[in-house]
Order: sequence, then C-alpha cells, then structure tokens
Amino acid sequence: IDMVLGEDRDNYFVSRSIYSEQSFAEENERNEKVSQNLRHRCSARKALAIMKSIFPILDWLPRYRVKEWLLGDVISGISTGLVATLQGLAFALLTEVPVAYGLYSAFFPILPYFLLGTSKHLAVGPFPITSLMIGSLVISMTPDDKFLISSNMTESNATHLDIAAREAERITIATTVTVLVGIFQLGLGILQVGFIVRYLSVPLVGGFTTAAAFHVFVSQLKIVLNVPTSSHSGVFSIVYTVIDIFTNIRKTNIADLIAGLLTFVVCITVKEINTRFKDKIKVPIPIEVIVTIVATGISYGVNFEKKYNAGIIKQIPTGFLAPVAPNVSLFAQTAGSAFSIAIVGYAVAVSVAKVFATKHGYSIDGNQEFVALGVCNIFGGCFLCFVAGTALSRTAVQESTGGKTQIAGILTAVIVMIAILIVGKLLESLQKSVLAAIVIANLKGMFWQLFDIPVLWRQNKIDCLIWLVTWVASVFLGLDIGLLVGVIFELLTVVLRTQFPVYAVLGNVPNTNIYRNIKTYKNIVEPAGVKIFRFSSPVYFGSVDYFRNKLIAIVSNSLLLFANSFPIFRSRLKNFLFERTYGHPPPPLEENICFTEQNGVLADGSSANEAYEPDEESSEETEDDNIPTKELEVQVDYNSELPVKVTVPQITIHSLILDFSRVSFIDIVGVRIVKMVCKPL
Repeated sequence: IDMVLGEDRDNYFVSRSIYSEQSFAEENERNEKVSQNLRHRCSARKALAIMKSIFPILDWLPRYRVKEWLLGDVISGISTGLVATLQGLAFALLTEVPVAYGLYSAFFPILPYFLLGTSKHLAVGPFPITSLMIGSLVISMTPDDKFLISSNMTESNATHLDIAAREAERITIATTVTVLVGIFQLGLGILQVGFIVRYLSVPLVGGFTTAAAFHVFVSQLKIVLNVPTSSHSGVFSIVYTVIDIFTNIRKTNIADLIAGLLTFVVCITVKEINTRFKDKIKVPIPIEVIVTIVATGISYGVNFEKKYNAGIIKQIPTGFLAPVAPNVSLFAQTAGSAFSIAIVGYAVAVSVAKVFATKHGYSIDGNQEFVALGVCNIFGGCFLCFVAGTALSRTAVQESTGGKTQIAGILTAVIVMIAILIVGKLLESLQKSVLAAIVIANLKGMFWQLFDIPVLWRQNKIDCLIWLVTWVASVFLGLDIGLLVGVIFELLTVVLRTQFPVYAVLGNVPNTNIYRNIKTYKNIVEPAGVKIFRFSSPVYFGSVDYFRNKLIAIVSNSLLLFANSFPIFRSRLKNFLFERTYGHPPPPLEENICFTEQNGVLADGSSANEAYEPDEESSEETEDDNIPTKELEVQVDYNSELPVKVTVPQITIHSLILDFSRVSFIDIVGVRIVKMVCKPL
C-alpha cells in the first residue's frame, strides 16, 4: 500500500493479487485443531478455575485488601442495611403480605449471593417491580370472596372476612412463586442461556419499568389516602383501582394523607440534595431512616391509631420463623407468571450490575448471575421470602458510600438481622402511609424515563414505538401480559426489518474506489453496463421474495430482453460455428420449428417475445405488413437474414454485481432464488 499525501486529504493505492477461493487455499494453510487428551482437559488448574467460576468468592476473597477496603465496606454495609430494612418493610406492601416478610426478604438472599455472585456492588433484596408482579398474582389467586365465612351468631347469618386465612394463603403463594422463580433462574443459568436477556432491549425495559412505576404509584396511593378499595388484578386492573380510589376519595384519612405527603416531600428534597452535592457529601443522608424514626415516634406519642383511625403496621414478630417447603401443587398454576418474574428480575439486576462493573473496571458473568439469583430465590423462598432482585437506589447507596466488595453485603445482612431480632417491635406504631410515601419517592427515576420518548423519536422511531407499545400494554393489560406484548412487538419489528430491508443501487464516486447509493449523492456515476445491487439483510426464506422483486425491478428491462432474445442468439451462433467448421449450413431440423407473427418477430411455440417494442415513428408499409395475423408454422433457416422489422435487442447490462457485504447469512431458499434470478445471465 502506497500512501500519497495530498493538500487536503490522503490518497492510497492498493496493489495485490486477485484470489479465488481455491488459489487462496493453496497459498494459505489452515490451522489444524489439536485435540487434547483427558488428562490435559481435566487438570488441577482447570478444576480450580471451574470452582472459582461457580464460587467467585474463592477468587476475590483471598485477594481482599483489608487496609484499603475494610473501612469503606463497613460504612457502606451499615448505610445500605438501614436503607434495606426500610425498603423491605415498604416493598412488602406491594407483595400483599405482612411487612415482617419484607425484612426476611432483605436478609436471607444476601447470604447465597455473597458466595455465588459476580458483582461487587449489587445490593440483593426486594425489588419493587417484581414485588408488584407477585402482589398482582397473589391478589388474583386469593380474592376476598374466597375467604368469606358465615356467622350464625345472628339471625341474619352475616358473613365476615377471614383475614388470618387469607394472609396465610397469600404467604404460601408468594413464597412458592419465589421458589419457582429461583428454579427457573437456576435452570437457565445451568443451561448457559444468559443471552436470553438480550431480547429485552433498552427501549422495552424502559417502557416496562415506567409502566410498573404507574402500577406501584396507584397501589401505594390508596395506602397513602387510606381509602377502602376492592382488590383488582389482570387486564385494566389499574383503571378499576383508580375508579375505586376516586369513588371513595371522601373517606380519605387526613392523618395518613398528611403523614404521607410530608414524608414524600422530605424524601424527594433530601434525595435531590444527595444527588446534587454527592461530591461534597461523602455519605448520603439516610433520609428514609430518619423519616421512619421520626414518624414512628410521633405516631406512638400521639396515638394516631386510636385518635384518628390511622393505618399502622400493628404487629411485627420478633425473630425468625422456621423454614417451610413450597406448595408444589401451585407450580403449574403459577409457572407463566413465575417465568416472567424470573426474566424481569434477572434483567434488571444484571443491568444495574453492569453499570457499576463498567464504572469500576471489572466484568459480570451473566450465566453465573442467573445461578446466583436462582439459588438466592430458592433459599429465600424456603425461609418465607419473596422474590429477590435489586433496587437501583439501594445498590447506588452501597457503591457511593465506599463499598468495594460483597463484605458490605454481609454487613447489610447483619443490620437487617438486628432489625428482625430487636428493632422490629419498635416499628409497630409506624403508619403504612409513611412506608407507601417512601416507595413513591423511590419511583422518581422510573418516572423520569418518560423524557426518553422525544429522544428516542429523534434517534430511532421504531425503538420509540417499542417503548410506547410496551408501556401502554403493561399499564392497561397488566405487567405480565404487557411484557409478553412488548417482546412480541419487538421481535416483530426485527422480522419486518429483515424481511423488508434497505436496498440500494450503488454507483461510483468519480476518481475513487468509493461506492454509494445513487439516490443519495448527485455526483455518483453508475459504471457503464454494470449494476451493483446491495442488499442489507440476510437472504432467507422470509426476505427472498422481497429480494427477487427489487432486483428484477432494478434490472427488469435488460434482463427481459436478454432472457427472451438469448435462445435466438444461441441458435444462430450454433449454426454459424457449424457452417464455419463443416463448410455448409446444418440441415433443417424439426425442433427448429417456430412461429412467425405479423411483426416478424420469431418466437417459440410457448411464449411471445415480450422484449420487442414496435417502432412507433415508422408509418411506411412494408412487405412484412402483408403477413397474415394468424401464426404460421414455418421452417426457420437460422442463416437467413432477419425480417425487416426485427431489431436486435440492446443489452444495457453486461454485468450484475450482488453486494452481499451486509448479508449475515443465506439459507437454502435464498441460494435457490439467487440461482434462479441469475440463471438468464
């Protein structure tokens, strides 16, 4: 390659041999694969590497820098533990189970992830979206009508709701689904199909999480207002819930509303301060903890429950409960929802983990994360937890307060354990509206994704449509159906873009070897007699018709002329070569029987010559005009002169170049179509 420096730009000239596949193979030797014996494939080093991949703690713990990292992990663990405790209580409201089970969910999943996780900063625990998805499933399977029992103490045979039985059933369903979610995640991790999360594109996840934020907001709004509503699930459940809220809006509990509004305003304000001054504030202000302590003290001192009938937590059992086996009979009924929850929980957790892994320069193993989260949920489900994932705010606290490893996670578990064993009883006077307001305040980042819509519209309208379709479907049809609709629509756009892709006829930029679309630039010149057709998609069974139609449309005239005139030219050439070889023309053959028409064009007995175009400017009559219009069977002498009005078709294309540089693959149907299209040439 010779480089020539010009005044304005650099020029280059390339000179190399032209290779065919055969000549290239002759000059270049392939690498041969050398198979290793069993001893080399199962060495001690590889066994240790496998153990480290299954248990990443064996890799990072021996290299732990105590002096550099321990202080940061301690501060981070305490800060994250306080946040995790409050979020566990709050997110339990979304799951429709007693708040104490939120504390269990903030504790148990941390232990397996400490051993199996590959992220150094992921704070494992309850996640609002998966909690809401479980809550929707729990409500649909435990309607209030199912737990109405009759009372014979009065003559009217009144009925009342068996709240204890309903709660027990809801806990069983939530924990059973959690175990099933873990089984799905563990199985997908063992099968090494972590790539499945790639089908959840960024626009799809954005639309889905924003829709989930709307569902969370509505579900917590009724708690902030403390108004009676019916339990709704499934299609249009959010609409029915909003209708119930506004129908009973006059029954709003003012004490709960004021407490919720104050909590929301304070949390939003302090979180904004933490964000804007994060460089100056080494440890973010744990506003959720402060608000909870203050609200609990005020509620206990004023006795909001008795004076204003405020909704409080009431009872938090001290200590841990014995593990319980899941109800396997529910697996078949909940499998579909469990699979959706498994994918969503994994996708969000891995996305958050990758953000912080990129920031700190290490990598995440997607398949191992599937295994780790699966074990967390199986283990946690047996200890009465609901699905574990991660919340961005909780993970951000763990990272921003100096956390370096999962040692911070273990210290987080210690703080939550203290809350379970000691502090739980002190929070019984806390108003539920305060917890609901904390949940709503944490939705700010999800609602902020609405501003992505105009940006996506400018960048890629199809991605914007994916966002909108997923959002609308998830809001009105429910999160599980909405996710399915979003994935189907996303895959449909991919199929349509490969089935009807961009194509172009390329031309040459004068005095260069650059080829561009002739419709894009004014100075592009097509090489004489050459058509360059670029197809920007795989040539497969779905796109072959589009490929064939567009190619024929581009070169149709020349190809038709060539295809229809080729038999005549081939026969004449054959007779010419025969006469030159043997000195006399070949004898007439029966197969040389053709038909002549009024215009003098020769055609075989099956089709007419569509390439012929009559000369409209000529008005003079010739002897050939007297030929009857009826087709006449004649013996054709291929060495005779052509009839007067027969014109030799002008072939404007002598070469057709198919630019397949953007074709990633071609299947057997595509090969057949390419052969069929190119056969006339």
